[in-house]
Amino acid sequence: MPIIPPIAGHGSVPVHPDLDPGHPLVVFGDHRFCAGQTLDVDVMDGPHMHSQIELNFVLDGEMTYWFDGREMTVAAGCLCLFWGMVPHQVIARRTRTRFVCLYVPMSVLLGFPSLSRLRTAVFRGAMVEALVIRSYDRDIFMRWREELLSDDREAVEIVRSELTARVLRIERDGWRDLRAQGSAMASLDRRDAKWIPHIERMLRFIGEHAAEDISVADVARAANLHPNYAMQVFRRALGMTINQSIVRHRLDTAQSLLISTDLSVAEIAFESGFRSISRFYEAFHQRFASQPNAFRRDMRPKSASEAPARR
Repeated sequence: MPIIPPIAGHGSVPVHPDLDPGHPLVVFGDHRFCAGQTLDVDVMDGPHMHSQIELNFVLDGEMTYWFDGREMTVAAGCLCLFWGMVPHQVIARRTRTRFVCLYVPMSVLLGFPSLSRLRTAVFRGAMVEALVIRSYDRDIFMRWREELLSDDREAVEIVRSELTARVLRIERDGWRDLRAQGSAMASLDRRDAKWIPHIERMLRFIGEHAAEDISVADVARAANLHPNYAMQVFRRALGMTINQSIVRHRLDTAQSLLISTDLSVAEIAFESGFRSISRFYEAFHQRFASQPNAFRRDMRPKSASEAPARR
């Protein structure tokens, strides 16, 4: 696992509800529906990652994310969602900003052919903002949070159905990528629905092992698929190859380490899973249009500009 500093403590940042204060910032182990313990938004120590789709409904105030090398601000009444495997960090917020933070398994986006456009954008690193907000959204997001925190299994299943329907409405009503960057389209048709669990297993395997020396064959084996078929289904579903997804995860880890640690660029390259420094520099420049040291110099002050609140 990458070497990333621990979180300072519960309540200081909007963390995963099961995250221990001594646990690394990179979180892979939980794939459930769950909710953030606190409504209060505070500036975070550094970027973190987790395996679920994250939904934020801002109740009051305004918050600014550092997200995949960009700053994006969401205000009261906004609903946005993104994949937690893209390193993200709250770097600023107005006083008394509050939000509902829900964590949703990847299978929600994988399970519906009609979500192909939204799914592809999210898995390619979009921060999606819903264009239509319903009058009841504030109350229903609060209720979903309460029911998920209650750990009532029946209530959680109801939330699963209702929240899935809300995501379907985001696709139907319209959304925009806050990065102002388009995405290629891909889709699974209904005949391929049986392969969705395999795709989710491949995504999880990549997320958990990208820093290791893994291959397409390893990813396919994790899903009990032949490598050629795994590559075909993966690309059709997500609009990228398995190798591209592995490299993306490695680069996501690298940018998080550049900001949150003092490791050298060479150490970060190897910690992230690259076996060649030259390949790391090439891939990093292709993704971020910057060299690692320049990226660290440009982004580091943003992550340290405001210390998180202590409780």
